[in-house]
Amino acid sequence: MNNSLESTKQLLDVVKFDSNGLVPAIVQDVESGKVLMMAWMNRESLAMTLEKKVACYWSRSRKELWLKGETSGNMQQVHDVLIDCDGDTLLLKVSQKGGACHVGYHSCFYRKATENGSLEICDTLMFNPEEVYGKKS
Repeated sequence: MNNSLESTKQLLDVVKFDSNGLVPAIVQDVESGKVLMMAWMNRESLAMTLEKKVACYWSRSRKELWLKGETSGNMQQVHDVLIDCDGDTLLLKVSQKGGACHVGYHSCFYRKATENGSLEICDTLMFNPEEVYGKKS
């Protein structure tokens, strides 16, 4: 991933952030191609991601920057940042340490619909969220 200030500025100038200043980021495992999650980025989180090569997102619920894995240790090393043809969606190719999903699975897309419409688990549980984040009250 090119880390020059010029290329960072160029990407930031091309991204079409929405009216809330956000852009969706699809996160994909660099080795397997598996989609791990979708998160939101603002200009600051994207700039930080490009600078540090570690995924940083914008938490809409907490209204703050969210360094992925800061609490859980399940960091995402960023190898590539791609932008779609419209400039309004990003694709991050990452090396995922541990699980990407806050409920403990490798991917946030850990359930699939069966033919009868029920959901079945189709992914690996990587950690117990209560042990990492504590019990929710």
